[in-house]
Amino acid sequence: MNVIHFINAFFSDNAHWHGYDGIPTRLREHLQYSLIALAVAAAVGLPVGLLTGHTGRGGNALALIATAARALPSFGLLVLMFILLGFGLVPVMIPLVVLAIPPILVTTYEAVRSVDPSPVDAARGMGMAESRVLFQVELPVALPLILSGLRSAAIQIVSTATIAAYVSLGGLGRYVIDGLYQRNYEKVVGGATLVAALALTTLALFWAVNRITVSPGVRRSG
Repeated sequence: MNVIHFINAFFSDNAHWHGYDGIPTRLREHLQYSLIALAVAAAVGLPVGLLTGHTGRGGNALALIATAARALPSFGLLVLMFILLGFGLVPVMIPLVVLAIPPILVTTYEAVRSVDPSPVDAARGMGMAESRVLFQVELPVALPLILSGLRSAAIQIVSTATIAAYVSLGGLGRYVIDGLYQRNYEKVVGGATLVAALALTTLALFWAVNRITVSPGVRRSG
């Protein structure tokens, strides 16, 4: 039996579209975990990246923190958090947030630092406050690169949120874990296909956001 057959069998089975283990329910759970993790990571990474990028201070510290965070294995961190904190959503959120902060933090810092200093100096020469310089001059130009960092973080979260199933939570990883345990490879392949499709949808969504939020002049210059 090939992969195409497994995919067709999984999605054509009506039992997979209803109930607590149905695709809509598992997809909703997966999206919930992913959105919460991305929101927390963005709430931490974006302000710090914007501030350090604007001031030009702390770049080496950011690089060190990002390198250390990337070196942490998500599954190992999940197991450790589960042992320390017990069952719940928090042990799952911690490794996902730790995974997502580095690309957001580093990319935001680099995006602001890469802005042409001429308009920034001109804005300061006109007496603009530093907050206005950041949000009205630097941020619009840096936005495409900032969005690329958010996109990278979102895709990593969507792909890694399957680990929630290891600690008996839901999400699309439930199909992979349960399928392996039951030796039901139809379910394994179906779950993996759903995760891949969600990652591709995330890519398309960020492409649309980029088209809507980034000015055409900035896109062309990039």
